[in-house]
Amino acid sequence: MSNRKLLSIEMGRISADDYRSRPGCGIVLVLDNIRSAHNVGSAFRTADCFKADKVVLCGICATPPSAEIHKSALGAEDSVPWEYAQDTLAALRALKAQGYTIVSAEQTTESVKLDAFVPEAGRKYAVVFGNEVDGVSQEAVDASDFSLEIPQYGTKHSFNVSVSIGIILWHLHSANNL
Repeated sequence: MSNRKLLSIEMGRISADDYRSRPGCGIVLVLDNIRSAHNVGSAFRTADCFKADKVVLCGICATPPSAEIHKSALGAEDSVPWEYAQDTLAALRALKAQGYTIVSAEQTTESVKLDAFVPEAGRKYAVVFGNEVDGVSQEAVDASDFSLEIPQYGTKHSFNVSVSIGIILWHLHSANNL
């Protein structure tokens, strides 16, 4: 038997309505001033893959409907719940009040290396991802319960934000079997 690619019809994809009717995985993505609509679209697509609870778009951030978001989201902006918040700190306070642990995806003096982090079973996480140039704002880092850092070994010490989202969501999901 040959190793063949699956056809789309064989993957058991669900509709956007079915997606919204199923429980989330306990993870919210908070996009802190992510200016590229393509990065926002990629965040939606990755959020859909891991069944994130929602995406919170903050500050200067592209929002649906947008042809540029759709180009990379491939329709995930229609399945994943989302909301817009002008103020990232207000959004984080609201998520904290809903029982989410606030985590900044950022390199800080006290950040926890992602490969050493084991998510607590049953805990809900709101992960803040920052601007393409400046990262997560210092105010959002200060409002976070802790920061997660993706270990890196090259000269750049930064991933594109959409890559960071994929790495961290995969880790949280797989480490906790969410």
